Amino acid sequence: MERKKTIGRRKIPLVRIEKDANRYSTFSKRRSGLYKKASELVRENDVDLGIFLSSPADKEYAFVHPTQNAIIDRFMNLKTDLGEQIVAENSRNKVNQFNDRLNELDKREEVAKEKFLSLSQRNKTRDKGRWESIDHLNADDVMKFQAWLDSGEIMLKDQLAKASSSSQSPSEDADI
Repeated sequence: MERKKTIGRRKIPLVRIEKDANRYSTFSKRRSGLYKKASELVRENDVDLGIFLSSPADKEYAFVHPTQNAIIDRFMNLKTDLGEQIVAENSRNKVNQFNDRLNELDKREEVAKEKFLSLSQRNKTRDKGRWESIDHLNADDVMKFQAWLDSGEIMLKDQLAKASSSSQSPSEDADI
């Protein structure tokens, strides 16, 4: 049995990264992962969240939901006024409504794409099938088809005669 060529997934010890370029790169990657997790936490658990970061290059980054003032006020004085809570709840509801609407539109788009592909495939098959089916008729089938067309013509003439006799001025072109 051949051994694995990689060491697999392992826990990386948290120690300071000495090279500046590596530290900046790692910070950027972990920051985006942290924002993604924070966004999921807000969306799935309906929480107020604030993350404030300072990069190794002394740049500030923040992720807050619903508003920065609501988060800061919540921690500064643990009793926020009713107005801020209403604003926070309203913005949270709006975000949830937009996410639901976006998901619904994505589903509709997928259904429309599938329907379009199905219809275009059906049209190609239908056009191809008409001419192929006529080419494959034998003598008996041609005779049956001709009889069917003749009976259809007779029925149409009868209906036309009935329609013209029921009208006040019969048409002179009733015979086809």
